[in-house]
Amino acid sequence: MKTLTPLQLFFIFSKIGLSGFGGVLPWARRTLVERDKVLSSEEFSAILGICQIVPGPNVISLSVCVGSRFCGVRGAIAAPLGLTLGPIIVVLLIALMYEHFSYLDAVKGALRGVTAVGIGLVAATGFKMLRDEFRYPMMFLVVIATFLAANYFHLGLGWVVLIISPLALFLASKKARIS
Repeated sequence: MKTLTPLQLFFIFSKIGLSGFGGVLPWARRTLVERDKVLSSEEFSAILGICQIVPGPNVISLSVCVGSRFCGVRGAIAAPLGLTLGPIIVVLLIALMYEHFSYLDAVKGALRGVTAVGIGLVAATGFKMLRDEFRYPMMFLVVIATFLAANYFHLGLGWVVLIISPLALFLASKKARIS
């Protein structure tokens, strides 16, 4: 396992935080898995899966988990601080500018374009994560069951997690034995 200091975690997550517009999950995966190789693709998916069932933004929970994994409490503070400090400053500056220029058509068009980019990045990350599941096709049962529970039966997150977790845990344990 790679070793990181709290300061290194702060800078890694600062880059992630400053790279995203309206969602940094795609950048988090790209940075942590593909570029810096801090986590394997499977580790990223597993940590994100846990983070999706706890309250709050997924990427903040992810930063706390990754920070904690590498540097304990200090890392659990450094990573989310790095993730949020830069964007908070940028958002405050943008808010000041938007207050003065929001009436311009160019500003309105730019905001529509940024929205489309954000949607594309989230979709691309989802497809990359789904690609990992091709290695163990039985996990598609979890994807299909989750999709049906949420979209066809309109169950809330709590019910979906409660119903699908036993199947997911069973298949994940079988997948872990094979790997």
